Amino acid sequence: MEQKKTRDGKLPSIWQNINKNIFAPSLWTECDVLIAGGGITGITTGLLLHEAGMQCVIAEAHEIGFGTTGGTTCHINTLLDTPYTTIENNFGADGARLVAGGAIQARNMIDSLVAKYVIDCDFEYKDGYLYAQTAEEQEELQKIYEAAQKAGVEVEYVNSIPVSMQFTKALCFAKQAQMHPLKYLNAIALAFVTQGGVITEHVRVVKHEKSGDRYMVHTTGGIIKAKHVIYATHIPQGINISHFRCAPYRSYVLGVQLSDGNYPDAMAYDMKDPYHYFRTHVVDGTTYLISGGADHKTGHGDPEDAFDELEAFTREHFKVQSVDYKWSSQYFEPADGLPYIGRLTAGEDVFIATGYGGNGIIYGSLSGIILRDLILGNNNQLAELLSPGRVKPVASFTNIVKENADVVYHFFSDRFSVESLPVLNEITPGTGKVVIHENEKVAVYRADNGKIHVMSPVCTHAGCFVAWNDEEKSWDCPCHGGRYDALGKVITGPAREDLKKIEHK
Repeated sequence: MEQKKTRDGKLPSIWQNINKNIFAPSLWTECDVLIAGGGITGITTGLLLHEAGMQCVIAEAHEIGFGTTGGTTCHINTLLDTPYTTIENNFGADGARLVAGGAIQARNMIDSLVAKYVIDCDFEYKDGYLYAQTAEEQEELQKIYEAAQKAGVEVEYVNSIPVSMQFTKALCFAKQAQMHPLKYLNAIALAFVTQGGVITEHVRVVKHEKSGDRYMVHTTGGIIKAKHVIYATHIPQGINISHFRCAPYRSYVLGVQLSDGNYPDAMAYDMKDPYHYFRTHVVDGTTYLISGGADHKTGHGDPEDAFDELEAFTREHFKVQSVDYKWSSQYFEPADGLPYIGRLTAGEDVFIATGYGGNGIIYGSLSGIILRDLILGNNNQLAELLSPGRVKPVASFTNIVKENADVVYHFFSDRFSVESLPVLNEITPGTGKVVIHENEKVAVYRADNGKIHVMSPVCTHAGCFVAWNDEEKSWDCPCHGGRYDALGKVITGPAREDLKKIEHK
């Protein structure tokens, strides 16, 4: 029986209706590099290192592509979420040129891997259009144009855009690209394994510790020794500096069919905050407009409202025949506008890659190049610029949630009667809610069969209170992005442990 791809949410993305590769559950006891995470970052890094002669093991807690890679809209951009004006202000003109060069290098590497391994993943180049709709946006657009040109990005002013929006000025960024992300990921994973690399799924990395010249990496499948450890999991487990330099966000996406067939043959982005983005993709013979936006911090906005806003906006500007897909996905916004790629701590061989913003495919691919070079001892100018240990005299990211970070949670009675909860009737089957019981917060989920499940709402990572996501049927942490399923089981880190269950009568 064919098995389809799964992801970290109840709402299927447009990419999941493909067969998944089945990787052997065996785990090596020793390797050169242990990579935690089987998304775009982990698989790319493993393949590049293996091609360079390193023996790599990729341990994925679920299945490859389960996380953000399975929910991306797969815009492969040199037009980055952080404008080149901001990059230049924070890191100088040379820094902006390095970042632009890195984006181009990552795009070209994807192109070359598609050609090398003859990957059928719908890879194609598209122009990308950024358009202003107000005088203020037009002024900002001019600054972006000047900074992008200075950074070496192909960009020019144009008189038309591929979507039916009113605009005052528009830029066209040449040679952006798009593809089917899971077809690409499956193919490079297969290339990695065919050449002798190891992927073991449903094995979670729990922790690592130094032992002589090796790291003892504790996983749910046993202990593996490695010379180098890479956390390709967005945010690594435990408490470390990356948790205070990145903020988790959710972005919302629709896959719609149009009644007039007026699908844009390019990518388009407005300049609202949060911005909207559009592109077209043919999946299983059906053409879809992929419309995204309505982003908000994880655990803070209302997912249902976000989907409603995005659908209303899409219907306002396109002739929508049907909404066939809707899903959301998580990304991490960096404090100073650029990702953190490199050594977690100076002098050690433990590496992270996080803070990609909305450019996960580009930065995930670029991470593979940088991490390969760091491990092999190759010179890479971007390694210093994007180092997780960098210190820049810029304002920190003020919207990172700090409440509850130092909460010492005192659990109330081990047992209580759920009938004593006055709001119980408000919780319908298939939904959850954080409620107050005897001056304490408790997370309650009512299953489809009516059974009540009660658990602590305190995220096991750093003590923040989780929030219920009724669209994806998950408990989401607003502080560092940890996510749990309806019954409190960890879906994605940095949490290691499930939400504590509370027994009840």
